[in-house]
Amino acid sequence: MWPNNNDDLLISWYSLRLDNTQNDIEQALVAVNNWWQMAPISLHYLHWDTVKDWPDPWDLLADGVYCSLAKALGISYTLLLMNRPDINDLTLLQTDEGDNLVQVNQGKYILNWAPNELLNTPTDKFRITQIMESSMFEYKIN
Repeated sequence: MWPNNNDDLLISWYSLRLDNTQNDIEQALVAVNNWWQMAPISLHYLHWDTVKDWPDPWDLLADGVYCSLAKALGISYTLLLMNRPDINDLTLLQTDEGDNLVQVNQGKYILNWAPNELLNTPTDKFRITQIMESSMFEYKIN
């Protein structure tokens, strides 16, 4: 269940990151993906062409509005803040069907598809319309 107030949300998010620093990579990725899948969905909060205006992770949580792209960004921020050397090469992808996905480790894992699911499908199975390396927004976590 998604926490009701901002303090509980921040505590839950911190615990998620802390609890998954030692888990194997797939357990950690599933846990992060599942946590963000619980966020209440909304329509069109963030847009690909306004990356400079995207919130930092704490403002994203405080705003409480989670479109598919906001969830993908939240997953990315969470993974970046976990600072695990075995989780790298984060890339945001948008498909022609409007799915916003997170590609990890050169596409070995794809998140933000569904709860309890890590896709291990080559991205050439999707028609990608937008690609953004995490370097475009990771400065917001510093």
